[in-house]
Amino acid sequence: MESSQRDELASFLTVLPPVDFCCVYGSTLHPNNQDKSKMVDYILGVSDPIQWHSQNLKMNSGHYASWMVHLGGARLITEVADKVGVGVHFNPFVSWNDRKLKYGVVRMHDLVQDILDWNRFYLSGRLQKPVHLLVDNLGIEDVNSVNKRAALSAALLLLPSKFTEEDLYAKICSLSYMGDLRMLFAEDTNKVNKIVKGQFDLFQSMYKPFLEDCETKNLLRFSSAETNLVQDSSLSASRSLVSSLPASIRSQMGKLLGEKKTLSETGRVSGEVCIGSREEAVKCMEKVMKRRVMVSSARQAVSGFLAAGAINATVYLSQKMRKAWKSRS
Repeated sequence: MESSQRDELASFLTVLPPVDFCCVYGSTLHPNNQDKSKMVDYILGVSDPIQWHSQNLKMNSGHYASWMVHLGGARLITEVADKVGVGVHFNPFVSWNDRKLKYGVVRMHDLVQDILDWNRFYLSGRLQKPVHLLVDNLGIEDVNSVNKRAALSAALLLLPSKFTEEDLYAKICSLSYMGDLRMLFAEDTNKVNKIVKGQFDLFQSMYKPFLEDCETKNLLRFSSAETNLVQDSSLSASRSLVSSLPASIRSQMGKLLGEKKTLSETGRVSGEVCIGSREEAVKCMEKVMKRRVMVSSARQAVSGFLAAGAINATVYLSQKMRKAWKSRS
C-alpha cells in the first residue's frame, strides 16, 4: 500500500478516541482499486469498549443508531455486541472525507481469544485474509501467526494431495464462510475467488513462511507441474495438521471422535484427537467449524441489524442481496 493511501486511511483515526489496534480490509487492499465509492472497512481494538464508546458518542454520536444513543448509550451498545452478537459493534455508512466507511469495535481481550482459539471464529477468520495494519500497540501481528498457521493446517486437511497455490488460498479464504448463513442469500457466490484473484500477491507474502515451514517438515513440497503443490496425505501427516488446530476445535473434535490423554515431559496433560482416517478427521473438522461459523454469523447478523438501525440495516442488506443475486444470474 502506498504511503499516501495509508496516510489517508489512518487520518480517519484522528476523529476517533485512541485505539490499541486498527486494520483495514476488503476491496480497499486490491492493488488496482481506484473506486472511492466502495465502503472502507476498519476493525478497531480497544481495551474498554464502554469507555471508548462513551468518548466516541461525545465526538461522533451521528455514527450510531439513534435508538441506541437515546435508550442506553455506551453500555447498551456494548451489551448488544457482547450478548447478542460476537463482541463486535459495527457502525456502517459513516461519511468522512467523501468516503463511506464501516468500522467495528472489539475488546482487545476478545480479539486475542478469537485469534488464538477460534472460540467465535469471526475476526480470526477476517485476519486469515490480507489486512493492512494502521495501529498495533500490543503486537497482534505476531499473535496472528498462530491463527495463520492453524488456517493453513485446516485448509491442507480439506485439500486433495495435489493442488495449486490459488486453490490453497481459496480454501483458507473459504474457512470463515463455511456454514455462514449470509452465503445462502446475501453474499456474492464468487466472493472467495474474487478475494484471492484480487489479492493473490498479498496472500503469498502472508503465507510464504508457513508454507516453507511445512516443506521443512515434509508435509508438502513445491513441484514444477501445473498443480504446483503436493502434500503428504498420510494418517501421520493428518494427525500433525489436526494438532496445529486451535484447542477449542480439537476439543470439540475429541468429543466426537474420542480423545487420548498424553503427558508431556513438563508434566502437562493434553488431549490428542483419536483419528482413524484422514477422511474421518476432515468430516469432523468441517462439522465443528460449520456449526461455529453458523452460530457466529447468525448472532452477528442480528446484532448488526440492531446496531445499524432499521434504515441503514435495510440499505446494507439490500446492497448485499443485490450483489448476491447478480453473482447467481
